[in-house]
Amino acid sequence: MGEYVQLPGVRTWYEAEGAGDPLLLLHGAFCTNETWQAQRADLAERYRVLLPERRGHGRTPDVEGPLSYQDMADDTVAFIETVVDGPAHLVGWSDGGIVALLVALARPDLVRKVVAMGANYRPAPESLAVPAMFENVDPDGPEMASFREIYAAVSPDGRDHWPVVVGKLAEMINTQPTLTTDDLARITAPTLVLVGDDDLVTLEHTIALYRAIPGSELAVVPGTSHVLPLEKPAQVNRIILDFLANEPVTTVLPIRRAGERSGSGGT
Repeated sequence: MGEYVQLPGVRTWYEAEGAGDPLLLLHGAFCTNETWQAQRADLAERYRVLLPERRGHGRTPDVEGPLSYQDMADDTVAFIETVVDGPAHLVGWSDGGIVALLVALARPDLVRKVVAMGANYRPAPESLAVPAMFENVDPDGPEMASFREIYAAVSPDGRDHWPVVVGKLAEMINTQPTLTTDDLARITAPTLVLVGDDDLVTLEHTIALYRAIPGSELAVVPGTSHVLPLEKPAQVNRIILDFLANEPVTTVLPIRRAGERSGSGGT
């Protein structure tokens, strides 16, 4: 079961289950909370899992004007302050991973640990294996059918608003985010960068993201794509739970982390 909370930017739908330290699951573009079905039960055994649906997604209405990752990050900050009332773990997939990184940058006091899965810090033309993938998205095309039907079934804006949201999201994905490696270097939350070995986001871009965040960890799940949490859920869940529950081990031959302080997540 879920409910709405009125945030400064948008009336936001969210669901919650489990008990323990708070953990936010942040879905990807064009998606709803239903995409987390393979993770919810495992994570809720150990954490209080909260699943907000962002503006223009699922049961949360669209807003006037363009969509931006920064506005979505601001909404997430407001959600943590209003509903969680304290720092939380952030597990974000795709666009949700971008939002998690932005929240970690803006409000480190509200973030415990970050898992950024299939996330990018530069816009699609600079980060995706198919740079032009979102240049001419057809809202009525067969490749969007599953997203379209999920949207139509739950959106308070109705089926006819779908092309509007697709246009806004495509524009956002093609032009945002515009973070730099210097920006990423300011993230202080322990961060796991998680990706499929055949992800939509290139491995080269993912490695640059990993290298830029101090003390971060990297996990590449073999035999998976951008949809890794649904393709190998048991493995993905184990990786996430291990990272959230444990501190970094002291490695024998550190190279990248050799000069880092233990307080930043290194050894």
